[in-house]
Amino acid sequence: MSKYGSLILIYYLFLNIILFILMGIDKYKAIKHKWRIKESLLFIFALLGGAAGGFCAMFLFHHKTRKIMFYIVFILGLLFHSSILIYQI
Repeated sequence: MSKYGSLILIYYLFLNIILFILMGIDKYKAIKHKWRIKESLLFIFALLGGAAGGFCAMFLFHHKTRKIMFYIVFILGLLFHSSILIYQI
């Protein structure tokens, strides 16, 4: 593991947990017909490294599964950040 490998793993773990929680909150608010979390915010967290958490939440909560853009952004985020992890660890 590289010098900063542990910090990188903590960063990714944090972002994935945050996006997972945000997706759960958004699903809850969708059911209750309340104010929703902007899709752009979910995309930002996915592209910053939280795509795996987003995918888990997507299927666990059955949320945003019909929106193709979420698949595209989550896959791009996963590919990009997986390559970073492979290089750094």
